[in-house]
Amino acid sequence: MMQVGPIAEFLDGVGVPAAVAIASAVVFVVAFVVIYVVGKAVVLPIVDRSLKSRNLDEHARKPLRKLTSIAIVFVAISVAFGLAEYGDFLQSLATIAAAATLAIGFAMQDVLKNFVAGIFIYTDKPFRIGDWIEWDGNSGIVEDISLRVSRVRTFDNELLTVPNSNLTDGVIKNPVAKEQLRLKFVFGIGYDDDIDTATEIIIEEAEAHEGIMEDPGPSVRLVELGDSSVGLQSRIWIDDPSRADFVKTRGEYVQAVKERFDEEDIDIPYPNRTIGGGLELSSVEGLVEP
Repeated sequence: MMQVGPIAEFLDGVGVPAAVAIASAVVFVVAFVVIYVVGKAVVLPIVDRSLKSRNLDEHARKPLRKLTSIAIVFVAISVAFGLAEYGDFLQSLATIAAAATLAIGFAMQDVLKNFVAGIFIYTDKPFRIGDWIEWDGNSGIVEDISLRVSRVRTFDNELLTVPNSNLTDGVIKNPVAKEQLRLKFVFGIGYDDDIDTATEIIIEEAEAHEGIMEDPGPSVRLVELGDSSVGLQSRIWIDDPSRADFVKTRGEYVQAVKERFDEEDIDIPYPNRTIGGGLELSSVEGLVEP
């Protein structure tokens, strides 16, 4: 490994000013580059193979790989610092850290909060890359999970960069966390229509759709007596759901039921209002001709 003394003597011999400082800088740079490159080429592949052997998900491996890269940089700086004869790197780092702790603490509050939230996402696994999630009125597909932020692609093809704390402090909905998803839809029929006939149509159309599961089977419940309609809630299940499957299946199913209702003369009423009263005019004798 390169040493500062011989390099400084060589530079001094050829008349280079500040030979010791330049020699220390050269040793530092060379040592850092060598250790960093070796660490990236050797340590990272070993860590990656170890993580894969434990069957960790991609979203869990990424932050651990980043932590490993940070550790390699830290080790490279520490060793290069010593070889360049700058003194004890850890002692110097402790002195600097003690002086800057207060300022960094205030400046890094949000960063540390999001970092800790990222650790919770890694350990609790409320969602994974590729999952469809909903939170605070937003929804989309998770594309990336890092230590500080997560990136979600909305269904309008917008990319949202979300601080991890936003996804751990509130309620987050993951409709595709399980293998099956139940969908609910309320069909409103008229008070004069036959409830049993409408229920049979809703069940038959669910059973006829290939995207709707037979077990658990579809069901219908009367859930409301509204101002202008009787509400029949249909409950159906789809297997291995995704956002596309959910929207497509529900749309086709609702359309099929509507068409059957039309064939059977079952009304789907809409709210209406009747306004009554009159208008009285006075002192208009001089305004109109007989």
